[in-house]
Amino acid sequence: MNRPHPFDVGLMRALLSAMLPTVLLCVTALPTSVARAADKPRFIDLSLIIASEYPCTWPSTGFPVFQQNHYLRIGPVSAYNVDVLSIDGNTGTQLDVPPHSVARPELNLPHSGKFGNLFTDKVAAWQFGGEACVVDVRALLDSTPNGVSSLVRVQHIRDWEQQYRALRFGDVVLFRSDYSDKYYRPFPAGSRFIVDPLSRRTPGWPDPHPDSMDYIGRRGVLTAGTDSPSMGPLPNLAEPTHFAGLKHGMIWTEGATGLAHLPPTGAFYCMMGPKHLGGAFSEGRAFAIVGNPLAARLIDSARNKRAVDLSVLLSMDLPVTWPGRGPGDHRHPYIRADFMSMPHLQLQNHTHLMDSQVGTHLVPPAYALPPAEAAQVEYAPEIRGVLEQYQQKYGPRGSSDMTTEKVPLEWTCGPARVIDVSDLGGSTDPKQWPLSPEITPKHVTDWEAEHGALRRGDVVIFRSGHSDRFVRTGAVGDECMVKPIAGTSEGWPAPGPDTIVYLSRKGIRCVATDAPTLGGVDPHRALMTYWALGSRQMVGVEFLTNVQAIPETGYFLFAPLKIRGCHGGPGRAIVLH
Repeated sequence: MNRPHPFDVGLMRALLSAMLPTVLLCVTALPTSVARAADKPRFIDLSLIIASEYPCTWPSTGFPVFQQNHYLRIGPVSAYNVDVLSIDGNTGTQLDVPPHSVARPELNLPHSGKFGNLFTDKVAAWQFGGEACVVDVRALLDSTPNGVSSLVRVQHIRDWEQQYRALRFGDVVLFRSDYSDKYYRPFPAGSRFIVDPLSRRTPGWPDPHPDSMDYIGRRGVLTAGTDSPSMGPLPNLAEPTHFAGLKHGMIWTEGATGLAHLPPTGAFYCMMGPKHLGGAFSEGRAFAIVGNPLAARLIDSARNKRAVDLSVLLSMDLPVTWPGRGPGDHRHPYIRADFMSMPHLQLQNHTHLMDSQVGTHLVPPAYALPPAEAAQVEYAPEIRGVLEQYQQKYGPRGSSDMTTEKVPLEWTCGPARVIDVSDLGGSTDPKQWPLSPEITPKHVTDWEAEHGALRRGDVVIFRSGHSDRFVRTGAVGDECMVKPIAGTSEGWPAPGPDTIVYLSRKGIRCVATDAPTLGGVDPHRALMTYWALGSRQMVGVEFLTNVQAIPETGYFLFAPLKIRGCHGGPGRAIVLH
């Protein structure tokens, strides 16, 4: 074998050294599909299913139980499946905010504090997410006498910090005991989740000692979570633990599940709930994203407070539910019902009665499509005519059993692509009202020519400005839905079925709007739009607001409540950028 001359070896080393930066540059410039193939993001649902046969509501006397009524079914009376919900904020996977234990500062009560007005509608969007820091406390599970919780001590947290890193602002501390994974079951086995520990028949759930919550609060942590039913150790430390964390302005998740699927650090965690006015707690949806660069990007956005809230405020004084076209045609209104006073806070516990498509919400395929076993629907005669027209042009209407809890979270999250259609306002002839200006495929292709082609996984958001102008009290609020539906003012811009078909061909799964509905005010045209969405396994997010604040680099996150068999899905929408 020929050996290189010593001079040649030195020359080769020099050449390699000079080429190394270029080689590294080429590696980092590989196409995304190659460079990031190993880090394809995974969406992990961390929420308990909400259903009446599960222990999803707090069982103490006086607390209302979760109820779901499918009060409209696809058939002769309705072209849609519609639900009404009776749901308390202490249901399933839930969100606690400071007023749950911190009294308003102006009251000058013993528990008053500066965060006493940080209700669910006032929490900044960036605080809902951050880097998951999973503290493994499984050794504490079932290690105590009946009716007593094992306690997560400060030393448990310090041990975690010594192994990984110091906790800091932007972290989400998650206490993992696997309690909900083990004991959240349908009744009668479900009694083990809350009832049996409260009745001192079984050990309590593991939870942090008040000193532990104060410790992480002093570290700058403002978001936390537990996979037990409450951030409240039994029998008598529930309120001290709550106050110890909430006094720092902290929010947290109760009733998370599946924390075993997260690494100790590095995952993006998010917990959001409907934007109830004055809510001291809220039902919610928790999930995580694992895999860089997306997880790291979202963690950085939350840590640096780069976030936009896109959710309509839920209030009985605002037009947030469908008012109908005539007497008896309205959907169930949004109602807040107070119960059980909290004297130390001068507040009432509250529950809500509401349509499942109240405010900012999801539209799953099963909203407008019947299940396969009922595919031959006895529609009203006029709807049969609409169906015939639809199927002649767009093919079979199809069927679906994809209710809200079956919609993958990755379908409702993705790069935000905002298409401004506000210039369509005033483009219809008043003689043709009730009518919405139609968003056509040309509006989309013209936008693509200027902003770049839509890509699979994008979330398309139509911006009309409608909710920003008209989600108001009084006469202005009538312009939101009442007058457009009645034909006394123009409807909001809405995509027709042709536009949905075009977006489907581009690989779009989720279409959103800042108007009340994607269907518009013409009932027959609206039905075709919803049939087109459902039959192509696409979903809608309706009734956004503040869409003009979304930057081009924004990443859209929406998560509806995980209610079994639900044909809508109230939730929260934010953008991180």
